[in-house]
Amino acid sequence: METIRIEWTMVFVPLAMLASTLTLAQAPVGTTIPAVKSPASGAISDPSQTPPGQLKDTVFTAGTATTDSTGALPEAQLDKAVDALNKGDKAASAQALQSGIAGLEAEVQQKPTSFKDKVLSQIGNLKTLLPLITGSGLGSGILQKAVGLTKLASGANRLEGLMSAGSLIGNAGKLTSSLSGLGSAMSVLGGKQSAGQSLISTALSGVSKLSGGGALAKAAEPAVKSQLGNVLNFVKGAL
Repeated sequence: METIRIEWTMVFVPLAMLASTLTLAQAPVGTTIPAVKSPASGAISDPSQTPPGQLKDTVFTAGTATTDSTGALPEAQLDKAVDALNKGDKAASAQALQSGIAGLEAEVQQKPTSFKDKVLSQIGNLKTLLPLITGSGLGSGILQKAVGLTKLASGANRLEGLMSAGSLIGNAGKLTSSLSGLGSAMSVLGGKQSAGQSLISTALSGVSKLSGGGALAKAAEPAVKSQLGNVLNFVKGAL
């Protein structure tokens, strides 16, 4: 007797087809079932349809953002040079100092004021110290003082540039940033810094009146210019 063997082949039904079949089976007769479309690869959904609580995609265009952050100023590189030397990283200190010098030179050439020569003089001192960083004859205290004096000169140059640009109204933020930078740099002046800090505090109080605009700002502007002038004269004397 011949034995008849029957082999069963399993049929795999895609889940999508199975779901579609079940839906058709349950739908009333005559009902039109819309086709289910899978999103195309790489397709971008309409941001207006983003479910609540989810973040929409945001497109950023490179080069369009601007900032007045002090971290973007050349002085930030000078501070990095001091910090790196304190940590014993001479290579990083020299690199940061060189970067800061280049940035300051470019800025003072583009926006020169009566402080230009003082800025260039302090930059010259930094250039003298630059090759000493990789040796063993430069202490961090010497570099820190040189950096502080350079920051005083460059900050005053920037502040005078703002004053010569015209009306101070609407520039309260930039003026405040410049004054704060000068106040920080005055720590290298020792006993002289208290007089300078007093002048800066007075100027900051006046600058705050310029932020609102209107008649109050216009009335305060002449006094603020005088206060800022006092700060600049003090820095010139200190340098």
